[in-house]
Amino acid sequence: MFACPATDDFFRARIDQMIDLRHPLAVLASRMPWQEIEAAVAHRFLRKAHDGVAMPDLDLFGEKVQRQVSRSHAGRPRVPLRIMISLLYLKHAFNESDEGVVARWADTPRWQFFSGQSYYEDRPPCDATTLVKFRKLLGEDGVEELLAQTINVAVELKLIKPQELSRVIVDSTVQEKAIAHPTDSRLLEIARIKLVGAAKDAGIALKQTFAKEGEQLSRQAGRFAHARQFKRMRRAIKRQRTIVGRLAREIDRKASAMGQAVREALDEVLGKAQRIGAQSAQRTTVDGQPKLYAWHAPEVSCISKGKARRPYEFGVKVGIASTFKGNLIVGARAFHRNPYDGHTLSSQLEQATILMQDCAAAPETVFVDLGYRGVDAENPGVRVVHRGKPKRLTAQERRQLKRRQAIEPIIGHLKADHRMDRCHLKGEYGDRLHAVLCAAGYNIKWLLRMIAKKGVPFLRALFLRLVKGTMPRWFWLALAASRPGDRLNDSLGVRKLWLLAA
Repeated sequence: MFACPATDDFFRARIDQMIDLRHPLAVLASRMPWQEIEAAVAHRFLRKAHDGVAMPDLDLFGEKVQRQVSRSHAGRPRVPLRIMISLLYLKHAFNESDEGVVARWADTPRWQFFSGQSYYEDRPPCDATTLVKFRKLLGEDGVEELLAQTINVAVELKLIKPQELSRVIVDSTVQEKAIAHPTDSRLLEIARIKLVGAAKDAGIALKQTFAKEGEQLSRQAGRFAHARQFKRMRRAIKRQRTIVGRLAREIDRKASAMGQAVREALDEVLGKAQRIGAQSAQRTTVDGQPKLYAWHAPEVSCISKGKARRPYEFGVKVGIASTFKGNLIVGARAFHRNPYDGHTLSSQLEQATILMQDCAAAPETVFVDLGYRGVDAENPGVRVVHRGKPKRLTAQERRQLKRRQAIEPIIGHLKADHRMDRCHLKGEYGDRLHAVLCAAGYNIKWLLRMIAKKGVPFLRALFLRLVKGTMPRWFWLALAASRPGDRLNDSLGVRKLWLLAA
């Protein structure tokens, strides 16, 4: 049950003696398949060969000991995989940042017990930037493995019936990016600053940087918009667009004279500046090219979900799949370029099937809203139920369709409690990782709630199966008739026995 039961330190107290082992997080720590998780992702962290660096020799017993006089370039030992995986689980389960989860881990013995520690460590497990590198190495398949294991634990602990995995609810939401609200004035000022900085790095001397005028125009445009003086606002934006175009042409001209290498190094900056200048001149897209809403995040899309309070959201569309009953998430995937909801259903069901393959289950019936109409032919073998085809639904399906909106509070909890409201990870790759990790954090919190809801009777059933027959029959009759917390349980000390059995 514990991480290192063989090691005993006379001068230090074990964590299992410091915390209440009846806490749901302590119970879950002993139920998670840590060895399977580590074995599934360990191949992503193998030592890679580098040019000019000799790899260690391997024999029947592993790496041979190499005695060298030169200094080793191996660096410090890696942080154990279980600790890093636990940090990702805890980060999204308890809505912490990378810095926050590392700092809170050092102050919370229960978190350290969940991470496999035997003794309390009054220090951070790693630097916050280590989590960034770990996520990149883990990859999309690795984080999906973390989500799949939460589903397996729910089934193994009988917190959800396996047949419930065949009926799912699918809906989409917007995972917003951590960007400022995109206005033409702000984007043009950023383009001017980036052009001046790129020219300075390339050694290009500009006639004028328009630094003072650019700041003044950006400030004026904001004030005119606030005062609803749109004619003056458009005049200020037009002047900003003129400045950006003048700088871009001057840099392009001088870079071409300096050589092809300099010109290629500035292509990305010049391309973004020209896109911002062209899109600020008209409301529609230019030549079918999507608009640029953030300089550092070109993958951001403008998505309208029909909300009166928030007409437009800037980020990426995310599909969520949950069980019909039980509210357990069985799939989460990010879809860029704002596709039609129905076109994402096949990919969403494919991911859910892969995540549930260890449970020998697959989606057979999916309940959706009207945004998924017209895709029955693209999903053979799956019954797509929505209110757009009332004549083809059975009476039972009409009743079950009322539960489709149960996924809406799940999406609300994902955003409010598990960090899906804003994605701070970089690029499309970061969007995909973040969506799956938020779902994994939600499932961890779901497991904790279900373990707390089942309580000691849940552990009592395990204890009865383990040691049944070793006590007199009258003891088992009294134990079965008792309730958790009553005087009989406390006098016999069976609560501690249930705990040890778990």
